[in-house]
Amino acid sequence: MNFSQQNMALLIILLVITNCYILCKSTDPTDGFTNVQLTEENFKIQRPYDVPLEERYSYQNGTHRLWVYADDKPHDPNSNTQPRTEIRITGLDYSSGVWQFEGHAFVPNGTSGATILQIHGASKGATTIILRIYGGEMRYYSGQVIATDLYDKWFRINLIHDVDEGNVTVFLEGVQVFATGDQGPGDLYFKCGVYAAPANISYYMESRWRDIKIYKKCG
Repeated sequence: MNFSQQNMALLIILLVITNCYILCKSTDPTDGFTNVQLTEENFKIQRPYDVPLEERYSYQNGTHRLWVYADDKPHDPNSNTQPRTEIRITGLDYSSGVWQFEGHAFVPNGTSGATILQIHGASKGATTIILRIYGGEMRYYSGQVIATDLYDKWFRINLIHDVDEGNVTVFLEGVQVFATGDQGPGDLYFKCGVYAAPANISYYMESRWRDIKIYKKCG
């Protein structure tokens, strides 16, 4: 083997090692999780109690479209909460273990002050985490900015809750963008759609969802 052949062999070896390293480091947030089968019965739509479902929700070509107005009624006549049109994942409430929500979301320009994804339930307060859109930014509740420039584009979001370790992690497009402690154990479940914040909301709020999945880590 001459000098050029030796150099070429070394280059090939280096490329193989580099590719293997990249593959090993590039992990998907769903790795190690088991996909939990969902049916239509797992999707409960909460909407203003005085309007028909089709006036606040549609499902076409695999896309859930949910919208609400600032002066809408709550989802229940006995509730004092803000207006919402949300998908409440039913039949998969949890109180322990590691669970994950995955979906592709779309928020049209102009929607602001709307919770698009949450984990309901906690020992401290009503929710474990709320992800809101303000002016195209995603915020943790109304505080820390998690991501920007989210209007008018589809984005993949993964939300992992490790109840036993007491933490929650958010991924966008497979990249971790946020992590925090949870609010303690409780009767927990995932919700997505639009739920108006207590203040600083747009009159019209909408989000769209497709490819919604729930995962659980086993073992």
